[in-house]
Amino acid sequence: MKNDRFLRALRREPVDTTPVWLMRQAGRYLPEYRATRAQAGSFMGLATNPELACEVTLQPLRRFPLDAAILFSDILTIPDAMGLGLYFAEGEGPKFERPVRSAADIAKLSVPDIGTKLRYVTDAVSLIRRELDGQVPLIGFSGSPWTLACYMIEGGGSDDFARVKALAIEDPASLHRLLGVVTDAVIAYLDAQRQAGAQAMQVFDTWGGMLAPHLYREFSLRYLQRIAAELPRGEGADAAPLILFGKGNGPYLEELAATGAEAIGVDWTVSLGDARRRTGGRVALQGNLDPSTLYANPDAIRAEARRALDDYAAANGGSRAGHVFNLGHGMAPSMDPEHVRVLVEAVHEVGATPAA
Repeated sequence: MKNDRFLRALRREPVDTTPVWLMRQAGRYLPEYRATRAQAGSFMGLATNPELACEVTLQPLRRFPLDAAILFSDILTIPDAMGLGLYFAEGEGPKFERPVRSAADIAKLSVPDIGTKLRYVTDAVSLIRRELDGQVPLIGFSGSPWTLACYMIEGGGSDDFARVKALAIEDPASLHRLLGVVTDAVIAYLDAQRQAGAQAMQVFDTWGGMLAPHLYREFSLRYLQRIAAELPRGEGADAAPLILFGKGNGPYLEELAATGAEAIGVDWTVSLGDARRRTGGRVALQGNLDPSTLYANPDAIRAEARRALDDYAAANGGSRAGHVFNLGHGMAPSMDPEHVRVLVEAVHEVGATPAA
């Protein structure tokens, strides 16, 4: 591995500078991505073609000195493999042809055969790992059980997630049955990615933070705990650490740090210093710049990067170890690639110096 600072940071080991990667770093803000997407003909055409998925995964690494690659795919591949019929409506985001709306629908669900239904993902992982040739580590990922359930029940995105919340309140047993099957699938899916070559794994709990605390603990945290406890990670130098990321997960950091995951990703609504103090150094931390910072001018971007880096280090006894710099959520299509370059270079420059 030519650059292993990302993996070293997840193990809370000293690094020469703070590693950085960005959620949605392969995406529509890059003109070369848009050209490849046009070549594929559709988003799913791109995501299900291992060669093209490999190409867009590598594109940001050709532009920026990032410290990790993340598989280009979608969080909804599991429910699609379960037969729900994923499609993307122009300007509307992902939708399902056959959403899960009843106990009978839930009873029909089963863990898909990863080796056949999701072979295009594991093939892409193997190809990317080979093409990276040890340049940087490769991250595999999945949506969290709760977040996948939201889309499966709502049939797509939602402003209020009323259907899935109502099911949680009026028929929790049915929702737990759905979440149990989805969790089994997530564990199998992530394990298959690891065996295909992923060197770290991230679970995206995008919608956990919109739950009331008692519902979060019952329907989101419980299943993140299962993943952290049951997901095989390998051993020794081949161990693949697990990162649990959630929008709005600030109130639950202590509980997330106790799951057994190696790292917790946080959004911009909690400071890195507070997150470090509350988790007590038991886990590495990833985050947490507000993505909107990338719309600011370069000097402001550099200042915000330094503030976040120094905030973590000040709470970590002056050490920058155990921190992976990232955004608090994903990048947007309208962001300027040159601002991304400014951010990545600023993180490496500041991260190589003693904390202020």
